[in-house]
Amino acid sequence: MLEDSQRETLTDKKFTDEESGESYVNKLFTRLVAKDVVFRNVDFKYCIFDAAYLRNCKFESCDFTGCRFLNSNLLGSAFSGCSFDYATFEKTQVDTDILLTSCPRTENLKLKFARSLRTNYQQLGDAKAANKAISIELKATEDHLYKAWASKEPYYRKKYKGLARITLFTEWVEFKFLDFIWGNGESAYKLFRAVFLVLCMITLYDVFKFGDANLVSNYLLSFVKSPQILFGVNDSENYPGSFLALVFATRLIMFGFFMSIIIKRFNRR
Repeated sequence: MLEDSQRETLTDKKFTDEESGESYVNKLFTRLVAKDVVFRNVDFKYCIFDAAYLRNCKFESCDFTGCRFLNSNLLGSAFSGCSFDYATFEKTQVDTDILLTSCPRTENLKLKFARSLRTNYQQLGDAKAANKAISIELKATEDHLYKAWASKEPYYRKKYKGLARITLFTEWVEFKFLDFIWGNGESAYKLFRAVFLVLCMITLYDVFKFGDANLVSNYLLSFVKSPQILFGVNDSENYPGSFLALVFATRLIMFGFFMSIIIKRFNRR
């Protein structure tokens, strides 16, 4: 049975005094205005804030569950003890402090909250804020995947059973592996570290295959030569084709990862 949601539309309204304990559930606020106003224990569940201007306000223990913020300005506003479960943001200016003070407690909701803010900051072209949101999103994703297969909490054990648990384990292993290799597309440092490890493996292969493993100088010479092998500068006629093919594939993958990181960085500007 389809019923009217009874959502009330409030257009061009303004909060002028402190609000405490009030309920504004399921409202559509269009061009709502509030500046330097304190909100305590106010219930905004399922509200839509369209083109709202809420500057330098304080929200204490307010409930924004299921809210949508569209084309709004929340700069300077502080949120303390507020609930943002299932809340979304689109083209809304809001300080990154909200990521530290108002993230949902459960990992699956936290990653959705951080993802919404990340896309929001990207829409605004705020690369620095988007990077902060991504770091929280990735950490929440890792925790969620781990708990989904390993945690004994009733929520996870009831929702994820049998094959689903095994699938999530493989997803967690993949996530951890890619995080180690290149920080899941967010860390050039980890990618360079991975390249260094590849050079060390090439060094060991060269020493044990063609040199004397008992001589330290052989390790140094092989390490100096390893970048030439990795980048295809050295003809390497003595190396088997299977080894050169593996090095070539590794080079392509590393280059692809590096270009992906660069493109992501420029796209956020």
